[in-house]
Amino acid sequence: MTGGALAILFLFPLLWSGYASVRTGSGFGLENYDRLFSSDNGIRLHHVVNSFTVSALTVGGTLIVSTLGGYAFGRFRFPGRDALFLITLAILMVPYATILIALYVLLGWLGLQDSLIGLSLVLTMFQLPFSLFMMRNSFEAVPRELEESAQVDGCNSFSTLLRIMLPAVRPGLITVGLFAFLASWNEFFAPLILLNSTDKFTTTLAVVNMRTASHGSIDYAALEAGVVFMAVPCLLLFAFMQRSYVRGFASGALKG
Repeated sequence: MTGGALAILFLFPLLWSGYASVRTGSGFGLENYDRLFSSDNGIRLHHVVNSFTVSALTVGGTLIVSTLGGYAFGRFRFPGRDALFLITLAILMVPYATILIALYVLLGWLGLQDSLIGLSLVLTMFQLPFSLFMMRNSFEAVPRELEESAQVDGCNSFSTLLRIMLPAVRPGLITVGLFAFLASWNEFFAPLILLNSTDKFTTTLAVVNMRTASHGSIDYAALEAGVVFMAVPCLLLFAFMQRSYVRGFASGALKG
């Protein structure tokens, strides 16, 4: 009963957005979506490409770093391991909005200011504490007998990671990748601060930037269409990966 009430509570805004996106003055139709893609300040193909580029780079960077870091934290013992892991988790206590200006200056020093690569690096950094936590616990949940058997067969640490450990922690990888995609695809504040050129704007910025030419008023119906358009990839990914997503939380986040 409680689960059903919570589902309705969380789904209601999305359902309302879907209803409002097809609601027109004369009934129902796709006129709002037409304005969303045909308006001068609406969504263009390059906005969608930018969003997918940033999301792909963020997911790739997050998976690579969190997998290697989680493997090291979960399967090896070295001086300062626990302290370093706690310091990494402590980043969660720092509101990322407070360091965006410093990151903007740092990206300028690196020559990555106003670039999709620079934005992806920042978003990857924001994802690492949670991702490292998930992957460390996922690796710790794997029986050590598997690793020992691989070593007996002549595998080194890297070969063991590729051939034995990665298939075993696949649910954790999917969970981390899904979280990284959702965070980067829906992120608004970081692109707003770090991107200056309109041709570099992501879909979120394009949707928020959409205004009518009449006294700067907002076309709320078209914005609702934009919300639904942005939600579709997230819903599809979650629908296809739901089983692995739940298994990732059950086997990784609750162990260790």
